[in-house]
Amino acid sequence: MATARKKQISLADTPYYHCISRCVRRAFLCGEDRYTGQSYEHRRAWVEQKLLALTQVFAIDVCAYAIMNNHYHAVLFVDEAKAKSWSTKEVLERWHQLYKGTLLTQQYCRGDKLEGALLSVVEASAEVYRKRLMKISWFIGNLNEKIAREANAEDNCTGRFWEGRYKSQALLDEAALAACMAYVDLNPIRANIAKTPEQSDFTSAQQRIKAAIHNKQPAKLLPFVSNPRNNMPTGLPFELLDYLQLVELTGKCIREDKPGYIEQNLPNILTRLGISAENWLVLTKQFTKQFHGAVGHEQVLSDFYGHQQAKRRSNISCCQKLLA
Repeated sequence: MATARKKQISLADTPYYHCISRCVRRAFLCGEDRYTGQSYEHRRAWVEQKLLALTQVFAIDVCAYAIMNNHYHAVLFVDEAKAKSWSTKEVLERWHQLYKGTLLTQQYCRGDKLEGALLSVVEASAEVYRKRLMKISWFIGNLNEKIAREANAEDNCTGRFWEGRYKSQALLDEAALAACMAYVDLNPIRANIAKTPEQSDFTSAQQRIKAAIHNKQPAKLLPFVSNPRNNMPTGLPFELLDYLQLVELTGKCIREDKPGYIEQNLPNILTRLGISAENWLVLTKQFTKQFHGAVGHEQVLSDFYGHQQAKRRSNISCCQKLLA
């Protein structure tokens, strides 16, 4: 039985989530259909552009992504504080970029004077929209609906394009976040689509490397803000250079024509997180095979399941073994 979405998302425990959405009916999201010879490579740009555009509307940022032939991965950060800081008008203006809203919300944004009960109705609608703009289900739903419509029109067919439910994993601590991001960024290399991270088209790793060459970070990706500290700004709790070096080194290790080991002098991220080189390679090769649900060290994982009132506590043994 599938786990209810509310049992997978808990902002009280973590704002970070790994999401996977996959095509059905042997549909091609991207790549080339070897039976017909038709190429769908252009659809990668559809997904990438829509994914990153939605971060400008939702209170959700993209930490990492990889767009594969029949599925995509996205590590998302839900910025609840940002959503709560928006004024009523800003919430409505953001919502109207995607949906029509109501006649009253349209009038409010045009500057029409509303008083009493009508204003209360608008404010109530804004609060509903505010919650939706920080929900991963609305984010993924909007992305998938747009891509499905365009793909079905191109394929001259109707019907379901995506699996009914996207998969979601809560990433409960820094070790889980770093491992999952690297796993996502290295997808094309494991699939033998690319040889190096900088050659991995339509991934966050490639975007970050291109920007880093010019001493910048991509504007539409959640930035790296160095290691955790007091008064830390919103962003990923790692050093950008450390992460890129780690992804590059790991990518070389998991290629079939390269030795599968990491030197004993562990990169700074692994040293700080306390993950051994051997475990790191397992994590970045088999993250979704090893973990079927929330990921984190034993204490945060127990807290998460406690808050969710879950009877079955999966992944604890795997987390104890691999996040060390």
